[in-house]
Amino acid sequence: MRQKRVPMRMCTGCGEMKPKRELVRVVKAPDVKDENGNVIQAGEISLDLSGRKPGRGAYVCKSVECLKAARKARRFEKAFSCKIPDEVYDRMEEEIQP
Repeated sequence: MRQKRVPMRMCTGCGEMKPKRELVRVVKAPDVKDENGNVIQAGEISLDLSGRKPGRGAYVCKSVECLKAARKARRFEKAFSCKIPDEVYDRMEEEIQP
């Protein structure tokens, strides 16, 4: 019997390829738009511990060091193409800490 393939993802902090289950997904929810297609509200950025929230995702290790490295290099801002406030990073650090 063939073994099942393990999905691999790259950590935005350290850049290592790891199994998807070992990483935490950071998601940017879809923007809210009006009937003309104008953006009313930008999507919220949050941790997706279940891995099922809709939106654009990026992955980071379950360590604060990797989150800080991604924050310093602005890798989430590049992945989501938007500015991320410091409060969002602080909230993510609190959620990741054991």
